[in-house]
Amino acid sequence: MTEVKKDKESIYDAIYDVVRSIPKGRVTSYGAVAAAIGAASGARVVGYAMNRCHGIKPKVPAHRVLNRNGLLTGKFHFSPPEKMQELLEKEGIKIVDDKVQNFETVFWDPTIELAI
Repeated sequence: MTEVKKDKESIYDAIYDVVRSIPKGRVTSYGAVAAAIGAASGARVVGYAMNRCHGIKPKVPAHRVLNRNGLLTGKFHFSPPEKMQELLEKEGIKIVDDKVQNFETVFWDPTIELAI
């Protein structure tokens, strides 16, 4: 049981390291983060990690992680749910109907940017 917890924690730590690298004003996807840590089909695990990162130090900018289409699917894990959009808009990202506009332009690919 301890080994499973340790593995889960190390996976979450790897995810948090990637997410902390996302520059302000840029976003990425759950799948891109998963690919960057070598878990190509692990987008769901990234979502779980984002849900659990609130209050972790150093801070994890979970608001910068979206679904593959640029939708704010994780907004209900923020309190209040509008907080995710507010944080992104403060960074200059335009959102319409829970979707990042110009998603391709502001998309940050960790496998390229971090040369993984």
